[in-house]
Amino acid sequence: MATTSDFRNGLCINFNGKIFQIIEFQHVKPGKGPAFVRTKLRNLDNGKVINNTFTAGIKIETVRIERRNYQFLYKDDMGYNIMNSETFEQTSVQEGLINAPKFIKDGMDVTVLFHAENEEVLGVELPQYVEYEITYTEPGIKGNTATNATKPAKIETEAEIRVPLFINIGDFVKVDTEKGEYNERVKK
Repeated sequence: MATTSDFRNGLCINFNGKIFQIIEFQHVKPGKGPAFVRTKLRNLDNGKVINNTFTAGIKIETVRIERRNYQFLYKDDMGYNIMNSETFEQTSVQEGLINAPKFIKDGMDVTVLFHAENEEVLGVELPQYVEYEITYTEPGIKGNTATNATKPAKIETEAEIRVPLFINIGDFVKVDTEKGEYNERVKK
């Protein structure tokens, strides 16, 4: 058992009979009344994010999670096939367990969250920043740069992101997979 003072990003808790991961939290001490903790929780069963407020100091049941390194192999009708990097054991996971399935590409190293007691896969996390090649984008219009103008672009996984006007087909960009946003251009 833990209390709200033990909260940290990434901590997994048992809440309302389901396993949730804390995405972010904020301790609040108002002038009147008791302190409380505002949280954003991700349901590890379906990936939905909820907001919840806990009274400061209440006891919370934590869930022991193991993180293991896997490699994404391919996608088929059974789901996303991944391989353990140490034992070479392969398993298939459903799309709902992956935090950003539109950004996953063949050969990518991913982190798989396992429930420590029953060896159940709870989620698959991609690295926060990944490099992709731009496969399609319209050319930028010269002189249209007075503000931070962006344009749509497709990356090699067929996902669409917004990029600055100076990005062209064939350029490599670093993408924040958690936010789904362009981060910077990468020189190759």
